[in-house]
Amino acid sequence: MKAVKSVYSNYIGFSGRAARSEYWYFVLFYMIVGAVLSIIDMQTGMVSQGGMGVLGTVFGLASLLPSIAVGFRRLHDTGRSAWWFLIAFIPLIGVIVLIVWLASPSQPGDNAYGPNPYGE
Repeated sequence: MKAVKSVYSNYIGFSGRAARSEYWYFVLFYMIVGAVLSIIDMQTGMVSQGGMGVLGTVFGLASLLPSIAVGFRRLHDTGRSAWWFLIAFIPLIGVIVLIVWLASPSQPGDNAYGPNPYGE
């Protein structure tokens, strides 16, 4: 929960670094909550004709900026510019490369984006 609180408290903080654990715990939280809200949307009939649930949509919109910000900070932690986040728009290969970078270990010590978070 500490990692998730950290992401939401730094809601639009695009500078600095995010540890690998902070990023991936946030992704896990996002997927679990999204799945639970989708089930609730389906059970309560709050799904539109396009298949979008009300609760899931509100949660997704509320988490959009924090998820982008933590992704940028995670790339900073590996020593890459946040502009590399755009590589995800290259079909298939771009997403694979981005996932590998996001799963890479932190750059040791300080880098151009700040000190190493959590000492990872």
